[in-house]
Amino acid sequence: MESKISTQPYQPLSVEEQELKIQLYNKLLSVMDLSLIETISKDDARKQIREICERLMGDMHMPINLASRQRLVKLIIDEVLGLGPLETLLADPTISDILVNSFDRVYVERYGKLEAVDIKFHSNSHLLNIIDRIVSNVGRRIDESSPMVDARLDDGSRVNAIIPPLALDGPALSIRRFSVDKLTASELIQYGSITEDMVELLKGSVKGKLNILVSGGTGSGKTTLLNMLSGYIPADERIVTIEDSAELQLQQPHTVRLETRPQNIEGRGEVTQRDLVKNCLRMRPDRIVVGEVRGGEALDMLTAMNTGHEGSLTTLHANSPRDALGRLEYMVCMAGFDMPVSNIRTQIASAIDLVVQLERQEDGRRRVTSIQEINGMEGEVITMSELFHFVRKGIDADGKIIGAFEATGVIPGFHSKLKQQGIDLPYQLFNCDDNFANY
Repeated sequence: MESKISTQPYQPLSVEEQELKIQLYNKLLSVMDLSLIETISKDDARKQIREICERLMGDMHMPINLASRQRLVKLIIDEVLGLGPLETLLADPTISDILVNSFDRVYVERYGKLEAVDIKFHSNSHLLNIIDRIVSNVGRRIDESSPMVDARLDDGSRVNAIIPPLALDGPALSIRRFSVDKLTASELIQYGSITEDMVELLKGSVKGKLNILVSGGTGSGKTTLLNMLSGYIPADERIVTIEDSAELQLQQPHTVRLETRPQNIEGRGEVTQRDLVKNCLRMRPDRIVVGEVRGGEALDMLTAMNTGHEGSLTTLHANSPRDALGRLEYMVCMAGFDMPVSNIRTQIASAIDLVVQLERQEDGRRRVTSIQEINGMEGEVITMSELFHFVRKGIDADGKIIGAFEATGVIPGFHSKLKQQGIDLPYQLFNCDDNFANY
């Protein structure tokens, strides 16, 4: 599940240009009252800053060409009105993550691979100012008494920041980019993340109102797949989405989006995912989509699935479908009820129909590595049947994984249920002899 392609690679500033930029910025601060910028529009502010910078560069006799001058002016405008050095990275659609380890060590993830970039902040204070600008825009704060914060940029990208004394080497910042254009099933097939047969199964499962759990590690593409799955929900159904940080991009008209709220400065006003799950049950939803279950809301979600809210979708962090059920069991215990483990497993087995496992592999590609049906209980064990899986066969000379998606030959128990609803999945879909795709 790759990023959308294309843009110009970032060209780092030379040492001379970096020094000229700092000189120009300091000179600008000495001649311009930046507090007045808040009273005018951004377009007027850009125009004024550009004019002042061009005049200052003329007075300073900067020994650089026109292209470098224009570039320095843009960087100064980014510094004053935007997020400084981050603006260049945020403008690059090939970047999916921005990781600032310290003011002079910045990494990005591009096409599933981490790489260092030659972008630096002037100092820890400079980086801290940018972090403060991000969090204050969403009504949060970060200081020694509250040294960790989650926030969101205007485009929906998720931000986490942590500062000293918790971060020993200075402020650290992580930005998970928000994709403006959600990937379609055909694009995921093209990238080798999934096959047509697997998509056909998942499409039928969503339309047939099966409850689906998407599992995977950090950055494995869970939200991307959840967006794709939600696209198969009929437009005439009422959908309520619940997220910690709004990322889902549902296109259906009858959608209500809910987002959690952290504590305010006084430590009050927190609204958790569990609060929102409980509330959404009073909102007459046909479908409930939980961005990611992390705690006690798992119990309320399972209860909803078992009491008439079929077709719900959610994700969680786990390394395998079996681990996903174990994590779900643990999170139900976090709800605070003294419930026997066998009862919790019965609830899970009754509520969840399909578990879809994702993995970001070492070649940077995200793949659906397993689709498993939950059959029920045998004693105190939840039984599962694997319908599709990815079989690794090795690594080629370029470091790309050689492997194949295979159907296991197992016909799911819900096949007849879907057929009764007019969703006829052909039997050859599950026959590994007739369905074999290499990537």
